Amino acid sequence: MTTIASGTDTLTRDALAVLQPGFTGTSAPSWLLRRLGEGLASVGLFGRNIATPAQVAALTAQLRAERDDVLVAIDEEGGDVTRLEVRTGSSFPGNHALGAVDDTALTEAVAHELGRRLAACGVNLNWAPSADINSNVDNPVIGVRSFGADTSLVARHTAAYVSGLQSAGVAACTKHFPGHGDTAVDSHHAMPRIDAELAVLESRELVPFRAAIEAGTRAVMSAHILVPALDPVHPATLSRRILTGLLREELGYDGLIVTDGMEMQAISATYGIERGSVLAIAAGADAICVGGGLSDEPTVLRLRDALVAAVRSGDLPEERLADAAARVRALAAWTASTQTTTPSASVNGGGTSERGSSSAVGSDARTDVGLVAARRALKVTRGAHFAPVTEAPYVAALTPVANIAVGDETPWGVAAELRRLLPGTETGSFTGERAGAEALAAAGSRRVVAVVRDAHRHTWMAEALDILLAARPDTVVVEMGVPQSPPRGALHIATHGAARVCGLAAAEAIAGA
Repeated sequence: MTTIASGTDTLTRDALAVLQPGFTGTSAPSWLLRRLGEGLASVGLFGRNIATPAQVAALTAQLRAERDDVLVAIDEEGGDVTRLEVRTGSSFPGNHALGAVDDTALTEAVAHELGRRLAACGVNLNWAPSADINSNVDNPVIGVRSFGADTSLVARHTAAYVSGLQSAGVAACTKHFPGHGDTAVDSHHAMPRIDAELAVLESRELVPFRAAIEAGTRAVMSAHILVPALDPVHPATLSRRILTGLLREELGYDGLIVTDGMEMQAISATYGIERGSVLAIAAGADAICVGGGLSDEPTVLRLRDALVAAVRSGDLPEERLADAAARVRALAAWTASTQTTTPSASVNGGGTSERGSSSAVGSDARTDVGLVAARRALKVTRGAHFAPVTEAPYVAALTPVANIAVGDETPWGVAAELRRLLPGTETGSFTGERAGAEALAAAGSRRVVAVVRDAHRHTWMAEALDILLAARPDTVVVEMGVPQSPPRGALHIATHGAARVCGLAAAEAIAGA
């Protein structure tokens, strides 16, 4: 059983319990273990903490040796957003690919297998799925993280994902409440605003969250967005009207409410993380997610002390903090009760870190569900200049600036997978107004495979395709973002995401495998 340090008072324990911090390194630092002994109940893992299956299992075992019911959380959506396979790309397609297939049984199977692998690593809380409806095609932060633009489709797949993930004993955290899909601003950088009327929100944004609650989601993550129809003053994360009035009272949700990362600019640049954390707990949030960018002991102590001071000054009711801490501990107890396996160093038999081989967290026959889903998600269109690709081509990756949620360290594209099928395949990355001309020059006489990501959002990318297709009508185009433009090229492949398995499925189609 967990033993709390005798010198830690109840108020301080509760303040620590509501924090979900990150840390640096692939083993737990001494300060983190010490704070777990004092009442900290959650830890967040990020890509910087992941190396091998054995290391992750050892890390989570190290945490549980200090606190046996610790919540170990991770942002593992699959698809473009992966932490377990941050250096190789995910073995599972993301939401948009699953929505394109529109088979809820497949979505549930993918989520269950992903959950099984998380549980095998000792992770028991996943900050997923995204229940956002991608109603704004220019959305810079959601895109392929959404199941799609259709409300009913997103709702049924959100529910299926929650059921699949939690059937593996891993708590789902449905996000980003009340819905981040109709935004044109990334909350990592600034405060987004949704000006939809209340009737629209009720019939669109809130529907997938109702479905998630009905499916029994154990956690919901708030969004750092301003929705004037719900609260004209406070962003959702800091809004009592939204978190307590709408989510708790109107929708009847009784599980854990987690904030999105408090160091994101939408909060840190407007309220500051200390004040923002106090306001979030007062509004009805139960857990403060911090650690994506801030990952040290001073940050944890600053937030702990800010919460304690707010209670003592009367700015935060002590019973609200106690209730939040109790909800964290209740979820921890649920995850502990669902554990059926001990974290294993093998995790599906191990693996290698080489892209195109077994993933960094292992692979076995059951993970084929990811590749099956990626293959089914492909939309392949043959153009007038179609000819099979039989010799090693040149892959021109037209590369946009990485979404912060995705990160720029996870590889994407088709070159690595295509190289195994067509040895000698070469590749280059191109950005900006000269991308088309530079790609043509680099390709020489070789067949061109142009790989794009959300070409509809990047004028330079569309212009580069114009140049390539005008000079080389036999160019193959692979769209790995949200497909919006009409199919172009001798062969056009929409993958609906940039996971490693999506790249593999596309490479198979290009090579005729």
